[in-house]
Amino acid sequence: MDTQGPDLNCHLRVHTDEKPFVCATCGKAFTTESDLQRHNRIHTTEKPYACEICGKAFAQQAKLCTHERIHKGQRPFPCATCGKAFARQGGLRVHDRVHTGEKPFVCADCGKSFATKGSLQRHERIHTGEKPFVCVTCGKAFTTKLNLHLHDLMHIGEKPFGCKTCGKAFTTEGSLQRHERIHTGEKPFVCETCGKAFTTHSHLRQHEMIHTGEKPFVCATCGKAFTRQSDLQAHQRIHTGDKPFCCETCGKAFTWQSDLSKHRRIHTDEKPFACETCGKAFTRPSGLRDHQRLHTGEKPFVCDTCGKAFTRQADLHKHDRVHTGEKPFVCAACGKTFTQRAYLYTHGRIHTGERPFVCGTCGKTFTRQCGLYRHERIHTGQKPFVSETSGNAFSSTKM
Repeated sequence: MDTQGPDLNCHLRVHTDEKPFVCATCGKAFTTESDLQRHNRIHTTEKPYACEICGKAFAQQAKLCTHERIHKGQRPFPCATCGKAFARQGGLRVHDRVHTGEKPFVCADCGKSFATKGSLQRHERIHTGEKPFVCVTCGKAFTTKLNLHLHDLMHIGEKPFGCKTCGKAFTTEGSLQRHERIHTGEKPFVCETCGKAFTTHSHLRQHEMIHTGEKPFVCATCGKAFTRQSDLQAHQRIHTGDKPFCCETCGKAFTWQSDLSKHRRIHTDEKPFACETCGKAFTRPSGLRDHQRLHTGEKPFVCDTCGKAFTRQADLHKHDRVHTGEKPFVCAACGKTFTQRAYLYTHGRIHTGERPFVCGTCGKTFTRQCGLYRHERIHTGQKPFVSETSGNAFSSTKM
């Protein structure tokens, strides 16, 4: 019996670590010639093993065999913990980490860990800004191949997944499933810290950063950090001055889409936020909140210096200038400074000659509305100010 055959020689190299077969392209070495041949296909892109059902080709026969399980429905690798089965042993190994909590792949930049190498590589593109997957139609780049594929469907207009409830169509099955939760009210993703539930996993991840304090998206200009990439992108417009959201009616441009939506209500006169107490309506929810404090008497914004309270934070900011002496609003014509923008605006009429407040009786004009009110008392004879000493009434406080 030949105990020194080629099979034994190949096996002995496992112990000696001998690798006599070297790739002429990259220098990588192998213990067997067949391993070198398989490796060479990386450089030649040769894929000689094709699936007879769908035509997909592979560089190795073993990968073709694994792929064929998709068509046959074979999943020979079951999870010992939950019973879920996989077509590949590698898929089972990755799945096992769900139960063990193992995350062996750690980001060198921020220390965040991941269960798979692919997840780490995708995460690292947040730090590098790399977007290697480029759309051949419009040139837009993406961090993942999946996002590029989904984007491509926009160009061809393909939306094969339709909602049975409302008929809306989607490019991916996942998008349809997320949409259907609008109709069902299902929120399967629950925060383990506070119990709040969400319709999507991505929304849960963003929410969890509130508890962890994690802000992985950092502005390269000022260092401010954000929990979401979209918030970082919006913030960066402060530095660039970019205002991509433009009003179709008047041409005014905005940094944020939300500001444009609020602005449009000026033209449409839409006021969707109504007070349940008196019915007064507002274009913004913040306006409604401020107004409701008139009914409740709530004044949550308190001056640290004198204790005076206000219904709006903006009013507190204005009041603070009484103590600080700050006058940030400067007249470009004469240099006079003011604590409030409204005061500067009124003062500017001295230079422009504008007198927008007109008496309906005699036509006399005024720069300020209060001046018009005082003047109108000449015609009405109204004397609202009474002297505590003499009891005489006057039309103004100036006597």
